[in-house]
Amino acid sequence: MPLSSFSLLIALGALLGHLYLFRRLVWNLTPRRAPRLLAALALGAMTVVLVARRALQRMLPEAPGDVVELVSYSWMGLALCLVLALAGLDAGRAMLAVGRRLRSGASRASEPAPSVDAERRRFLSQATAGGALALGGGLAGYGSWRAFTAPEVTELVVRIPRLPRALEGLSIVQLTDLHVGAFIQRRFLDELVRRANALKPDLVAITGDLVDGSVPRLGGFVAALGNLQARYGRFFVTGNHDYSSGADAWVAHLRSLGITSLRNRHVRIGDAGGAFDLVGVDDWHGARRLGQKGYDLKQALAGRDPERAAVLLAHQPANFTVAAEQGVDLQISGHTHGGQLFPMTALIGLRWEHTAGHYRHGDSHIYVSRGCGFWGPPMRLGSPPELVKLVLTA
Repeated sequence: MPLSSFSLLIALGALLGHLYLFRRLVWNLTPRRAPRLLAALALGAMTVVLVARRALQRMLPEAPGDVVELVSYSWMGLALCLVLALAGLDAGRAMLAVGRRLRSGASRASEPAPSVDAERRRFLSQATAGGALALGGGLAGYGSWRAFTAPEVTELVVRIPRLPRALEGLSIVQLTDLHVGAFIQRRFLDELVRRANALKPDLVAITGDLVDGSVPRLGGFVAALGNLQARYGRFFVTGNHDYSSGADAWVAHLRSLGITSLRNRHVRIGDAGGAFDLVGVDDWHGARRLGQKGYDLKQALAGRDPERAAVLLAHQPANFTVAAEQGVDLQISGHTHGGQLFPMTALIGLRWEHTAGHYRHGDSHIYVSRGCGFWGPPMRLGSPPELVKLVLTA
């Protein structure tokens, strides 16, 4: 979806969502003009902040920009949970009302419909609003807890017939979509690194969307990744968010931490007893938005022995079929977050063929991680974060 269309969708959703909240939580509950006006101003201001967040962050220094991000995304998540709770309760009330009418319709078709007095309507509105606040607040609290707690560990054995026997059982731990920034900082990364090291990986793959900010601002947090331990090394490929954060500067910073970036190239993993090619590509869209080359699978595969097994690190789960047909045995990706939040968890399949988890094309595999962190609202609902360990076998 083009950026302009996505921004328009966000703006429309923010406007309609805030109008719905105003109508159901303010207009129906209080007849007083002053509270209504204050609520309208507050909701209108948050609508403007959500729509103009990027412009505000570009205009402001980094510290005030962080405040804008913290406030806008926190409110976005809470507002979404309130809308979902209200919509669910309203739908339940509507179904109950329809059921009552259907049950009594035949016997009372000739009688006038009983009127519902204003006091009862007000009570029902207040009860629904109170229930929505409790349910929405509970959803927001759970989603926030799930986003900041340790990712689930997903361990999967992947069969690669061309894998040398000397590398049987080699393990790759994938970290992806950390989105280090205003919400995710050093403490989160220290715990993630501790858990990754506990899995005793032979190789660590960081598959993009590492940061949302500059090296001077976030470099101290990301330095925690220098403590990752792996026999065959730590490797990084760019994600779309890394380009808007200064991809070249981040690649240089990761190099100082001993983390190798694979930008449309491959390296050999193993020794004379057996090896495979680890291939890395730049992100599909992040580079091109800045007028750079971006994803180039042909260049990344150039010069490699086609008889050797190949593992591809690519941020987005795109082009997998083409990669498989060009000799890639396993592609490791992220980007989708598995939808991250309901209802996106149910809609993500409309955009991506491979949304989360393990898929195959012939003898080739792709694993799409839900990601370790989050982007936007600091919440996870229906798509918990994960830390992935892939064990290769012949």
